[in-house]
Amino acid sequence: MQSDMNKTQLFYEYYKQWVDVYKKGAIREATMAKYLMTQKWVETLAPDLLISDLTRTAYQQLLNDYALNHERQTTLDFHHQLKGAILDAVDEGLIERDPTRKAIIKGKPPGVKKIKYLNQFELHTLIASLNLKEKPNWDWFILLVAKTGMRFSEALAITPGDFDFARQTLSISKTWDYKGEGGFLPTKNKSSVRKIQIDWQIVVKFAELTKGMPEDRPIFAGKAKIYNSTANDVLTRRCRECGISEISIHGLRHTHASLLLFAGVSIASVARRLGHASMTTTQKTYLHIIRELENKDVDLVMRTLSGL
Repeated sequence: MQSDMNKTQLFYEYYKQWVDVYKKGAIREATMAKYLMTQKWVETLAPDLLISDLTRTAYQQLLNDYALNHERQTTLDFHHQLKGAILDAVDEGLIERDPTRKAIIKGKPPGVKKIKYLNQFELHTLIASLNLKEKPNWDWFILLVAKTGMRFSEALAITPGDFDFARQTLSISKTWDYKGEGGFLPTKNKSSVRKIQIDWQIVVKFAELTKGMPEDRPIFAGKAKIYNSTANDVLTRRCRECGISEISIHGLRHTHASLLLFAGVSIASVARRLGHASMTTTQKTYLHIIRELENKDVDLVMRTLSGL
């Protein structure tokens, strides 16, 4: 860190410098935005807090103030983003003891979050209504996401070379920087780099669509700025035209996962296909579906046992 830092420095200023030195250029822009938001909250909640006055009590009060308007998980993320900077301040001798030790994470009760997804009939109706032209358009994009469960940025980064039509596989190894200046970026995490199976319909359709296209150029992204809202608007119109539930592009990812789970595909396989870092993420996201399946399993167990 810079030599001008001292114990009389305001905490939010220290944190701002810490983010600039240690995080800028080393993390994804989306993650960087979260650190910058954390810095703004610290400045808002504790504008006069000196780095030297950051005791356990002062830190706990900061967390408590933040938790008043945020859920517990969000407060936990806030805590984790601050902790790295604070531990470095301890190492530099700006703080005598670690004030984050034994911190209590509070927060508002989580709201009821119902995931929007289509049932199998609705998805079939949507796919049948898509206007798949000779050149790539948003309808092609909707089809690919529905059939693969990819994230929006992952699907934008797909190139013809990512398809192995002979083996019916699709390699997902990068994302598209649609929030920034465009161009390829790394995936969300290491688990997001994956190779998934694709069905024969996707093979036939995309083999024809990508014929003659450059192997290393994205199919759906180009020089023009791309907005998530544009794709969502197209999908919303298609849903309305079909008379089915209106969902977002991310809702197609949920639809894909939900249908696989209802079909009996294991949580482990679904997690790998979605590129989740762990099965815990999959379990938390699709808890309501898993509970429904468990109820069906109980009925199956009882029928099996009663037949013995």
